[in-house]
Amino acid sequence: MPRPVHFEIHADDLDRGQTFYEQLFGWTFQTFGDGSYRLVTTGPDSQPGINGGMLRRMGGVDHAAPNPVISHMCTIDVGDVDAYHAKALSLGGGEALPKMAIPGVGWLVYVKDTEGNIFGMMQNDPKAA
Repeated sequence: MPRPVHFEIHADDLDRGQTFYEQLFGWTFQTFGDGSYRLVTTGPDSQPGINGGMLRRMGGVDHAAPNPVISHMCTIDVGDVDAYHAKALSLGGGEALPKMAIPGVGWLVYVKDTEGNIFGMMQNDPKAA
């Protein structure tokens, strides 16, 4: 069955977006082509997960809207959702939806990055209720 193999983050400011994800998750970036695209490595190939890219946003987004239209959501597995949530906010991100329990699965929070994109962070916890 088809599976996701790549993701892309759209950014108004590539350097600002890159800095946010480098500082939050430790992801690494490599310029590709003419410099308007950056490859994103999220971790070693020996671990589950996918890598992606970052490119300059083509089209507008209403950064002030509390819940902009979302066409696709990425969720990142983290060890401590509270710590990463606080770190994302300290790096200039914003809260999209507060932490919530997904019963029997774990804890989930949605955050806006510095570019207005929303992503999730999930902490595995089968006792979450």
